[in-house]
Amino acid sequence: MPTTLTNWLLQFAAKPELAKIAEFLHFACTSEDINNLSYAMMLHNARREAVIPLMGDVVSRLRELAHELADVPMLCRTHGQPATPSTMGKELANVVYRLERHMASFAAVQLLGKINGATGNFNAHMVAYPGVDWEALSKKMIEEDLGLTFNPYTTQIEPHDFVAEMFHAATRFNTTLIDLNRDLWTYISLGYFK
Repeated sequence: MPTTLTNWLLQFAAKPELAKIAEFLHFACTSEDINNLSYAMMLHNARREAVIPLMGDVVSRLRELAHELADVPMLCRTHGQPATPSTMGKELANVVYRLERHMASFAAVQLLGKINGATGNFNAHMVAYPGVDWEALSKKMIEEDLGLTFNPYTTQIEPHDFVAEMFHAATRFNTTLIDLNRDLWTYISLGYFK
């Protein structure tokens, strides 16, 4: 898959048979038909090339620490009061499990795209070329050429619900890290770590 929509367009224009019809590249599209695909591809690349690898690095290091500290005893607390023993490794393993779930959720969000015109109904497309299966053609371009997921139900805009889903998953990952940081601060204040 090309790294940007611009690269895809350049590859498109470089083909002589397609260069002849380049003026139709934006045929029946609104700006949202182009922009929503660009945004989705940027998020796709950022997730794959930057965010997931960084999340993986954090999880891997915490997993290593969980194994290294598997036998280090620790007095746990409940409601701020001393409770039963555990190990530092087990407590870190809890965090690793949570982070892995959030990372999987983040990675599983389908990145949606649409290219179906001003009201999401292929109206201009059908008037100009009624013999074309515009939905199948759009789906093929979005899924096979761009590596996104086709959203068949839109208005003039692709509603970008997937962006909220993706950011919510990232928020849960980060909230778990905040939770870990607060726990570590508490352990330091209790004298567990020096």
